Amino acid sequence: MFVKIEGTGSFLPERVVDNFEIATKVDTSDEWIQTRTGVKTRHIAGEKDTVASMATEAARRAVRDAGISPEEIDMIIVSTVSAEQTLPCVACEVQKALDARSASAFDVNSACSGFITGYQIAAGQMKAGLIRTALVIGSECLSENVDWTDRGTCILFGDGAGATILRADCRPEEIQIPAVLHADGSKGHVLTCSVGHGKDKVPFADYYQMDGREIFKFAVKKVPEVIGEILEKSGQEVDEIDYFILHQANRRIIESIAKRLHQDESKFPMNIMDNGNISSACIPMLLDQLRREGRLEPGTKLVIAGFGAGLTWGGFYLEW
Repeated sequence: MFVKIEGTGSFLPERVVDNFEIATKVDTSDEWIQTRTGVKTRHIAGEKDTVASMATEAARRAVRDAGISPEEIDMIIVSTVSAEQTLPCVACEVQKALDARSASAFDVNSACSGFITGYQIAAGQMKAGLIRTALVIGSECLSENVDWTDRGTCILFGDGAGATILRADCRPEEIQIPAVLHADGSKGHVLTCSVGHGKDKVPFADYYQMDGREIFKFAVKKVPEVIGEILEKSGQEVDEIDYFILHQANRRIIESIAKRLHQDESKFPMNIMDNGNISSACIPMLLDQLRREGRLEPGTKLVIAGFGAGLTWGGFYLEW
């Protein structure tokens, strides 16, 4: 009765930057970074890695994992905040590379909540009876927009892509979408970046600017609230959930959310220590990792939730 994830794939650039290398650029240390964020290493895009190329490779792996052909894809959605070009959109570049001729294609930008937004758009299209199979991707090259002299941001972010194949094998009217999306634009100033567009028309710097304290307070309050909304919509109790798949922004945020929900941290898988924060790619990449590790068996109950710039937050319930 749910829109299932039938295939997953991910891509990480070859170059790995550890905290000791970061410490040669700014006044910090491996211990300081790990204590405050949980990050040990992050992958940084090479000269040939782009948002589109990483999205395409993750998509190829997801298509292969799902055992389908590109011609079966009806819709391609790419979530990104870091595309190198405005036009054509990344999703159209992926469609071209895959030769997915039957698919519509477009990008979304709700920052780190982007994969959740993409999933809900695709699920809504399936419930409306408009599509049957979707490819939803999160792909980011955040290192291009990081100020490597700013200790508050350069320690956090990495590059990579995650992709999922979504499919509903039931009648559209039977599909359930226990999902929630929220936004609060009045707090958008706590995480900004102009990436060069708009010039003097946009009052933001060309690099990521973040009020980490406000983001922390926002996340540890709003994510438990939205999880409560998702549980109510799905008819599940918090103790029945096998895993909470959260945006990988900061280890301390995830630990705080686990405590507020009175759940063991083992139910909150993390890969932030190896990958850093890759914005909208975090959740699909973590799903791919769990799938490859054999931790997602049929019937596994998941709550997937995230938060990001905008400010945006949301999530959904899913049975594997």
